[in-house]
Amino acid sequence: MKTNQWMSLLGLANRARKIISGEELSVKEIRSGKAKLVLLSADASANTTKKITDKCKSYEVPYKLVEDRHLLGQAIGKEARVVVAVLDNGFAKKLMTLLD
Repeated sequence: MKTNQWMSLLGLANRARKIISGEELSVKEIRSGKAKLVLLSADASANTTKKITDKCKSYEVPYKLVEDRHLLGQAIGKEARVVVAVLDNGFAKKLMTLLD
């Protein structure tokens, strides 16, 4: 996995205001159909992981796991983040290729 590349791209998406972070806000974006990709930290709690993955599956939103919450938060210039929803198709597609 190209850590610095996906983190840079996520930071760019953040500056373009094309992401939402946080569990409840991400679930809201998944439900509304605006979320194009969800990034979930691998160290999220079991409840959070189940909630987010189930929502993604039922609304057909792709999701990817990243190493930990600190990397996810660092990428968007904030404290540790467990869930980030990407709201732009272009950013979502590129992030999926970098995270595969």
